[in-house]
Amino acid sequence: MRERNMRIGSVLVLVWLIIGIIAAAQRDYFDSGPVNCAGFGTIAVTVIAGPLNYLGVNPKVDDCNVPQPSP
Repeated sequence: MRERNMRIGSVLVLVWLIIGIIAAAQRDYFDSGPVNCAGFGTIAVTVIAGPLNYLGVNPKVDDCNVPQPSP
């Protein structure tokens, strides 16, 4: 029973993420503009939001500060 529940949960998470990838592709996030931290962040939060994208959620990352390496 527990193994079956884990399998169902895994399938649900996989379907959730696939829907998020489809939403990001429909918004042309994979084809557009410069590749930077904010672009990667927007793609990541769109994929994680999954089906919520179709309920009006439009997650975006506008600013991303990456620490610079020390000299």
